[in-house]
Amino acid sequence: MEAVPRMPMIWLDLKEAGEFAFNAAVKKSAVNVPRDFEGCSTLRKYFGQLHYLQSRIPMGAEQEAAVPIAWTEIFSGKTVTHEDIKYEQACILYNLGALHSMLGAMDKRVSEECAAGAFTYLRDHFPHSYSVDMSHQILNLNINLMLGQAQECLLEKSMLDNRKSFLVARISAQVVDYYKEACRALENSETASLLGKIQKDWKKLVQMKIYYFAAVAHLHMGKQAEEQQKFGERVIYFQSALDKLNEAIKLAKGQPETVQEALRFTMDVIGGKYNSAKKDNDFIYHEAVPALDTLQSVKGAPLVKALPVNPTDPAVTGPDIFAKLVPMAAHEASSLYSEEKAKLLRDVMAKIEAKNEVLDQFMDSMQLDPETVDNLDMYSHIPPILMEKCAALSVRPDTVKNLVQSMQVLSGVFTDVEASLKEIRDLLEEDEAQERKLQELLGKVPPSQGSPPPPSPGLAEVSKECSKYLEVHEKASFTNTELHKAMNLHIGNLRLLSGPLEQVRAALPSPALTEEDKQVLQNLKRILAKVQEMRDQRTSLEQQLREMIQKDDITTSLVTTDRSEMKKLFEEQLKKYDQIKVYLEQNLAAQENVLKALTDANVKYAAVRKALAEVEHKWNTTVQTLVASYEAYEDLMKKSQEGKDFYTDLEGKAAKLLEKARAACQAAEANRQQILEKEMKKQPPPRPTAPKPALQKKPLELEAGGLDAGDLPPLGSLVLSEL
Repeated sequence: MEAVPRMPMIWLDLKEAGEFAFNAAVKKSAVNVPRDFEGCSTLRKYFGQLHYLQSRIPMGAEQEAAVPIAWTEIFSGKTVTHEDIKYEQACILYNLGALHSMLGAMDKRVSEECAAGAFTYLRDHFPHSYSVDMSHQILNLNINLMLGQAQECLLEKSMLDNRKSFLVARISAQVVDYYKEACRALENSETASLLGKIQKDWKKLVQMKIYYFAAVAHLHMGKQAEEQQKFGERVIYFQSALDKLNEAIKLAKGQPETVQEALRFTMDVIGGKYNSAKKDNDFIYHEAVPALDTLQSVKGAPLVKALPVNPTDPAVTGPDIFAKLVPMAAHEASSLYSEEKAKLLRDVMAKIEAKNEVLDQFMDSMQLDPETVDNLDMYSHIPPILMEKCAALSVRPDTVKNLVQSMQVLSGVFTDVEASLKEIRDLLEEDEAQERKLQELLGKVPPSQGSPPPPSPGLAEVSKECSKYLEVHEKASFTNTELHKAMNLHIGNLRLLSGPLEQVRAALPSPALTEEDKQVLQNLKRILAKVQEMRDQRTSLEQQLREMIQKDDITTSLVTTDRSEMKKLFEEQLKKYDQIKVYLEQNLAAQENVLKALTDANVKYAAVRKALAEVEHKWNTTVQTLVASYEAYEDLMKKSQEGKDFYTDLEGKAAKLLEKARAACQAAEANRQQILEKEMKKQPPPRPTAPKPALQKKPLELEAGGLDAGDLPPLGSLVLSEL
């Protein structure tokens, strides 16, 4: 878009701290931070130092040095207290994410990757039972909101930088994906009950944004189609963008004026694009407009990530102020064990990611979707859009008749105008020929030489008007011809849509599959289901492994274990992961056989797929053509009426000009007769001859070029042989 309208963003309130038996100065600096990036830095340092503290002093839940820690719960305002140092860490981490969300919502639109990173770390490394605002559902909601808003900032920058249309469309589509995930969380009854009254406001804003950014995505897909000169695709993408924007406008009721202004601006851009594209395609390109669901969906491009939180990064947390407080042996051993667990997870994840990459590439190359692999259901009924057109025509039975009559009237007026202009032209040509004969007879112009004699002023005016009308008629004739072609193209389709529904259904192509073809399809769908089952199982096992590693804390055992026995203890403790590793190995090993079976099934499916694709293409083309014919009716009637009005006006002008031409030609003919009579009187009389017996009067004959004016035929009958 020429400019980038902004939508408001959601930001989160900070939790308020209550009782915590800790140094007052440290506590004050950590809970009353300024609302800027310095505040973020303070929270990070405090979080890191708490991590160093809890690794040395037993301040965890039910440990010797645990003290009460109180914080307010955001949504209810209630004070929640736990005797667990991790609760303090969790609340600080929550505030870090909330503060970043505030900064991200400001005019500068700072990236909110950090906000999502803080909430992600909080979700993955801390219990979810501390308070409602840090439950798993709420944290997932916050993560998707922050990622969506960070992606929204990136989209804004991409449009300002005039990045390629396809990239902008994918970035916008990813905004939609993040907000859809957030909306699912908001629609969850449990989440809604946790959020309270703000749930409705957030949900309304997020739903509106989903449609708005979907419209932006399709706007840029339309611009890409325009760049690729795919004018039919351009129309349907702009139409879809317009539809989605209208939905966003409906959902925007009650939103601030800034939102309304952004929607109006976007409507001006998309509406203008759609009207221009449709007009160009209707009158210039004539490309078939495909159905939107036949085009490849826009896949989101997740270009923002939740930046990881590292509580032991000295560049962020500063030096460890508790370094000399207690011996580090137990902590070091715990860190070593954590590294063993991390190594185990890295090894397993490397194998999973390698297999997933192969699987994703394979499935992308296959382009097989289990939900639409056959699409046979679509052929069993008339699509709703076509039913809508049939229903509309059923209450307008004279549609085709009116269209035919309108064109007949237009053709009649067109013919009358053409006849009048032809007669005027013939009169002018005849007058010019007569004038040339007179000039040749009088000896002023040698026969067949020179330019035509100038016409009389009256005829010159008629000739000028006639040329103008002929030019206008010729230009309009092309438009009239194109209009007739368009009508002939659409009348048959309109007759079909006006008829029985069975005829409409019969006109739509449908596949003719043999029993063998159906078996091929069923086998392919069965194997695709196996692929999905394999994916789901792999994801579940991975999640189980992560949860086991997260909960695996052997600090108590490390305290009572001699350093020389640490390696043996690690080996024994890591054996708890053997069973789940076996399950994962079996899952990964099965992939090769599943993909081989899918390859074989796909080979057999190739011929069926080609046939189905051809039928689906014909079906879509037929539906689009029938819908286009219905939608063209009003436009054809309008243009037909405009043509009738134009030619009726031109007919009146041509009729008046014809009368004027006839009168001018008659006057010119009379003038030529007078000139010829005068010329004849200038000739000397004939010489007398000797009288003859029984003299009788004879008609004068042509002598020495002389003529008796009384015997002259009309000028139109003179020929050169009479001279």
